[in-house]
Amino acid sequence: MVTIYDVARQAGVSPATVSRVFNGIKVTPDRVEAVKRAAAELGFVPNRNARRLRTSSSEIIAMMVPDIENPFFTVMTRAVEDLARAAGYSVMLCNTDDDPGREQEYLRVAVSDPVAGIILVPSTRTTDLSLPLERGVPVVCVDRRAPGGLVDSVVADNVAGAQAGTQLLFDAGYHRVACVTGPEQVETALERLEGYRAAYRANVRDEPPSDYVQRTEYTIAGGEAATRALLALPHPPDAIFAGNNKLASGVIRVLAELDSLPPAVGVVSFGGLPLVLLTPQGIMVTHLPPRSLGTTAAEMLLERIQGLTEPPREVVLPVVVGDEESGLAVIEGFTAR
Repeated sequence: MVTIYDVARQAGVSPATVSRVFNGIKVTPDRVEAVKRAAAELGFVPNRNARRLRTSSSEIIAMMVPDIENPFFTVMTRAVEDLARAAGYSVMLCNTDDDPGREQEYLRVAVSDPVAGIILVPSTRTTDLSLPLERGVPVVCVDRRAPGGLVDSVVADNVAGAQAGTQLLFDAGYHRVACVTGPEQVETALERLEGYRAAYRANVRDEPPSDYVQRTEYTIAGGEAATRALLALPHPPDAIFAGNNKLASGVIRVLAELDSLPPAVGVVSFGGLPLVLLTPQGIMVTHLPPRSLGTTAAEMLLERIQGLTEPPREVVLPVVVGDEESGLAVIEGFTAR
């Protein structure tokens, strides 16, 4: 096994200089270059665990998301990793399944190691952050706000985006627009429902019928079940606003089975559809900014790791009509029959 003594001989410096280079202690640029070149030639890998024990610091960031299979969170996580790696950190991925118990297990693991910081998509509006806060581990919440505003948050403007997405259906000539959204305890589901209701009220001058609002898990199966329930109503909707991409996939599957894809029944997906799904003509999509959410969250966490002590901050990223990443995109224009 290659040691720092081997690297020191190859670089023509002392072992202490090699140690300083890999521990971030300032040495002359020519010595840094010589040590790094020698390490690369010899295949030397620094002992990160030993360094962490000596310095009481970590080079790991924990990323906790509800569903890594959802492309939205995949892109967000990649953005976090890109920025973290550039800053010298690795990312540990934790999949919470929006389960508060599982989320707490991961938080316990993260603070017992400890990690340098945590980026979290909270499973509920009451997620308990006492463990990391007591241990002084920085936390940034992304996609959903920090419970109680205790830590930094970066979110998308779900209300405005959902209102604009629902408005597309009314503008296309539909009148009986329903909403399939996520669980009541999930902030994004509530905000997107709020946006849908605002658009409905603006166009119909009344509240949507209670049975036009279907709450379910953020899954394809949930979207399928909700769509079947809507279409079984005595007066079924002629269009559906789907609160996320997986719900929309379920909506589309059921409509395809029934040969009722747009323009027969209008559909707006809040979030880009999974790559495995061939988007049928007539489906409209509101594109959220997962990469910007991830990048902003990582930037905010790195600032906290580096010692920023100002009060908790909140960043809201707009959903702008026409923007390729974060706006509304009509895949194929259509009008209602």
